[in-house]
Amino acid sequence: MANEVILLDFWPSMFGMRTRIALREKGIEFEYRDEDLWNKSPLLLETNPVHKKIPVLIHNGKPVCESTIQVQYIDEVWSDKNRILPSDPYQRAQARFWVDFIDKKMYDAQRKVWGTKGEEQETGKKEFIELLKTLESELGENTYFGGDDFGYVDIGLIGFYSWFHAYEKYGNLNIESECPKLIAWAKTCMQRESVAKSLPDSEKVIEFVTEIRKKFMLE
Repeated sequence: MANEVILLDFWPSMFGMRTRIALREKGIEFEYRDEDLWNKSPLLLETNPVHKKIPVLIHNGKPVCESTIQVQYIDEVWSDKNRILPSDPYQRAQARFWVDFIDKKMYDAQRKVWGTKGEEQETGKKEFIELLKTLESELGENTYFGGDDFGYVDIGLIGFYSWFHAYEKYGNLNIESECPKLIAWAKTCMQRESVAKSLPDSEKVIEFVTEIRKKFMLE
């Protein structure tokens, strides 16, 4: 089929959410396939043999792996619609820097908030809030990280927002009191159809996290 787009994903994945949002920002129709990460499909193992992870974007039979690479790919292939990365080379480099920062720091910190206990969790909470404050400082008084334009950094970060209530519940946090501007940004992002359709309900994420915590005997 011409221009066939398939996304192998897992519904609570903040990385997969990036690719969903990018496709929807561009108005690209795609087939969504939710993976069982404890029983991965042959197609996932075939299309991402190196990491064996979601998300995998398959465009006309050719796989593209890693969410940040997928978002850039989508922006380049469908360049005539809703640019995601800035056209200015310096601004584009800055956007890539901040998403790289999110990828290197955010996942591990948030994992400690809901997936550990005791001293490790307390350290993770401080680290997590510090990261959010750094990002809030970069946002400044802007509507989006790209100023007035929703773009690459917004897509890179907003998926974590669907997990915020889980962080608050299990980390005993109040993120809005710590980072009010960041929460205001997230609520603005959620008004976009591409984001609202791509992020799962926060209560469903809490249920998922609760099951994982039971599995690892954190409850």
